[in-house]
Amino acid sequence: MTDVRMRPATVEDLDAVLAFWKTAAEGTSISDDRAGVERLVDRDPEALLLAEAGGELVGTVIAGFDGWRCHLYRLAVHPERRRQGIGSELLAAAEERFARLGGRRADAMVLVRNETAHHAWQAAGYGPQERWRRWVKPLTDRDGL
Repeated sequence: MTDVRMRPATVEDLDAVLAFWKTAAEGTSISDDRAGVERLVDRDPEALLLAEAGGELVGTVIAGFDGWRCHLYRLAVHPERRRQGIGSELLAAAEERFARLGGRRADAMVLVRNETAHHAWQAAGYGPQERWRRWVKPLTDRDGL
């Protein structure tokens, strides 16, 4: 594996996380701003997991649990650190969190166009569930679903 240390994000990490996502994450969402991520960390301080190596942020995943379902978002690994097991370590940490909380199944939001991510998710044991379609409605005037 790697020399990676996993830990939950704090409010002090959020500017670095947002900058990291511009480099390492695919696409953006209406919630991908300081206020949105700060609400996440305030509401569930263990949901945003960071992977660090040598004091540098190299990966993230949001492991959200609403008491009923386990949701994964923003699995991102620095482009120069991909294919080193960091994504697998992040998913293992997220799945351990879900198991501790009583979760029974995890799902992930993955962009249709992100073929590289499809391979990574499949390698981790996840598969598409084609019978479902995501329906969304913005609750603000802001663009960026």
